[in-house]
Amino acid sequence: MRLDRFLGNQPHLNRRDARLLLAGGRVRVDGQVVSDGCFEIREFSRIELDDSVLQAGRAARYFMLHKPAGVVSATCHEQHRTVLDLLDEPDRQELHLAGRLDLGTTGLLLITNDGQWSRRITHPQHKLAKVYYVETADPIGEEYIETFARGLYFAFEDLVTQPAHLEILDSRSARLTLFEGRYHQVKRMFGHFRNRVLRLHRESMGPLRLEPGLMPGQYRSLTPEEIRLI
Repeated sequence: MRLDRFLGNQPHLNRRDARLLLAGGRVRVDGQVVSDGCFEIREFSRIELDDSVLQAGRAARYFMLHKPAGVVSATCHEQHRTVLDLLDEPDRQELHLAGRLDLGTTGLLLITNDGQWSRRITHPQHKLAKVYYVETADPIGEEYIETFARGLYFAFEDLVTQPAHLEILDSRSARLTLFEGRYHQVKRMFGHFRNRVLRLHRESMGPLRLEPGLMPGQYRSLTPEEIRLI
């Protein structure tokens, strides 16, 4: 929301008041005087008028979780434990998932209360690379590489998948890089060759890699540098 609109929406102010207050240098956002009414504020911004606090701002929170198998990527579920149940954090109901993993899939999951940040991760237009380690029941042939790079037709969505990069590690394991997140996409891609995925583990999302020291079910806060990478 624009700062001038926020000020104008206050019970004791109108738009003319907002312009005068801004011009007079009486409004601070996160401790800094702001005179530009077009300045974009968020729910995390602390906004002060003289000595009065108009919005205290809430803390933005960002977590990296090593999702174990058997835990649902959801905020609530009637039958299974959810990833939020793994967090020893206050006000967990305010958090949401920046992307999901299937019940049996393990690896990197990002959790936050910052909607703008998570949209940069999940929105298709940003084409954020997601890297998975895959193990299969049958051998993985060289023909998989070209097929995945060309894209596969998914009849249910009536679309062709975006080009994906496959690196074969040995006869039954590979590293797959996707730039989208369709329903059960990895399993469906290997299913094109009637090859069943036995293990699927997400290693990274964009520049953020799962920390090797995090055991399944463990998590940590992202550093300011990691947050800025997205």
